[in-house]
Amino acid sequence: MDTWLNEVQKFPVLYVLCCSVLFRILHWCLQIVARPDTVTKDRWKTWKWRNLSVSLVHSLLTGTWAVACVIYYPAMVHEIHSTYTPSAYMLVVVSSGYFIEDAADIVFSGHAKASWEFLLHHVLVLWCFLYAVFTHQYVAGAVVALFVEVNSVFLHTRLLLNLAKVAHSSLIYTVNKVLNVVTYVTFRLGAQFYLTWYLTYHYSSLDYALYFLITTMLMNIMILIYFYRLIRSDFFTKRRIQNGIQKLAAD
Repeated sequence: MDTWLNEVQKFPVLYVLCCSVLFRILHWCLQIVARPDTVTKDRWKTWKWRNLSVSLVHSLLTGTWAVACVIYYPAMVHEIHSTYTPSAYMLVVVSSGYFIEDAADIVFSGHAKASWEFLLHHVLVLWCFLYAVFTHQYVAGAVVALFVEVNSVFLHTRLLLNLAKVAHSSLIYTVNKVLNVVTYVTFRLGAQFYLTWYLTYHYSSLDYALYFLITTMLMNIMILIYFYRLIRSDFFTKRRIQNGIQKLAAD
């Protein structure tokens, strides 16, 4: 295992690019998979469906992998700066490859302007992950950060259901909606806030702590904004419409 890890660490660029290529191949393979009629009639929706499908595969893989890494070696949670396992390092390599592929897909497909928030997110993630890949520091921190991918499974599923025009009152949407919020709070907000606390508490003893703390704070702002949008969209829009109808009827 150590020999294999040394081989990966000698040529990190090669392995990251190989992972990017694998995710790109997956993207191409999804072109032959059947899609809902509501998606196939629209060019943008067709691209978005494939893009989200690749993202869903990444989330299923890396979310499970990240949790397994921490269960196998819990010390990583307490020493995010210096402690990691070969599996954890490879996880960060694989995920870095995905974020590069996804950013390239957004840019070269011509959807950069409409998806600028995703691009910004990818840039913030990549400069931390690639730092970990090349310096072998903060690998465990990247693994903890990938806990958010557990929530991304339900977040991407929500977007796919919306593209497929699945009714918000349906059982599958309702179940996914609840699980999305629960995992958003536990895995996404929980992981981000833990990293924020860790960087703040150990600030004086960590290398480049300011660099990572600023990035983490920017990510915190983004995920809180997304959380507000999510709650408003899935839990309050219908209520506002009903209240508006009732008010009109009363007038």
